[in-house]
Amino acid sequence: MNIDQWTRRIALTFVALTVLLSGCTTYVTTQVTAFSAWSGSDATRTYAFTRHDDQQNNLELSAYERIVANELALHAFREVEREQARYLVELAYGIRSDIVTVAEPVYYNPWPGPYWGRPFDPWGPWGPFPATYVNQSYPVFTHLLGIRITERASGKEVYNVTARNFGGESSLVRAMPYLARSALSDFPLANGVVHTVKIPLGTGGGAAANEVSLPAVGGASAPAAATAPKAPQ
Repeated sequence: MNIDQWTRRIALTFVALTVLLSGCTTYVTTQVTAFSAWSGSDATRTYAFTRHDDQQNNLELSAYERIVANELALHAFREVEREQARYLVELAYGIRSDIVTVAEPVYYNPWPGPYWGRPFDPWGPWGPFPATYVNQSYPVFTHLLGIRITERASGKEVYNVTARNFGGESSLVRAMPYLARSALSDFPLANGVVHTVKIPLGTGGGAAANEVSLPAVGGASAPAAATAPKAPQ
C-alpha cells in the first residue's frame, strides 16, 4: 500500500467517526490550500468570471458563482464586464462519495430485570460482560471548490486556492457556502499555505478567528455579508 492510499484510508476513517458524532457537531471544518503570487498593489479589484465553452449555459455553475461573488465582495472585489476586468475568476468544483466501515461496540446483558444503578449494581447496565463489535458502513462525501484568479491582460495566475471538507452531506449545493467562505478566509494567503477553517453550523454563536456564521446546511441560499469589505492588500 502506498502513502497516498494509506493517507486516504486514515482520512476516511476519521470522516466516519465524524459522521457518527454528527449529532453533536457544531462546526463545518474545511481544509484550505493556497498558492499565491498576489502583489497587493491594486487599488481596485475588478473581475469577471470566466468559463470554458461547454459551461456557458451551466445553471449549477451560475449558482456557485453568485455564492463566490458574495465572498469576493467582502475583500473589495467588484464584478464588471469582462473587457473592463483586471482579473478573471474561474471555478472548479466536485463531490465524491465513499463508503467507510467502522467497528462499533454492541453490549449484551443476559440478566433480565431492572437496572438499579450504583452501588447496587457495580458493573453498570451492561453487567461485567465485554462488548462485541459489529462492522457498520456509512456513506461519506468529499466536497471540493477551487478558485483560480488570473490577470486578464497577461494571463498570469496570481491566486489559486482549494477548499475541501468531508461529511455526511450528499448535496454540494448545501456545502458550497461553507467552501466559498473558507476558501477566501483571510485573503490573500501566503504562497503554499495550508490551514483549517472552522465555520459555525447555522446562524447562532459568535465568530472567533477563522470562524464565521453561515445559514444552516439545510438551506441553499447564498450567505449574507458578515463584515464590511476589507481594504485591498
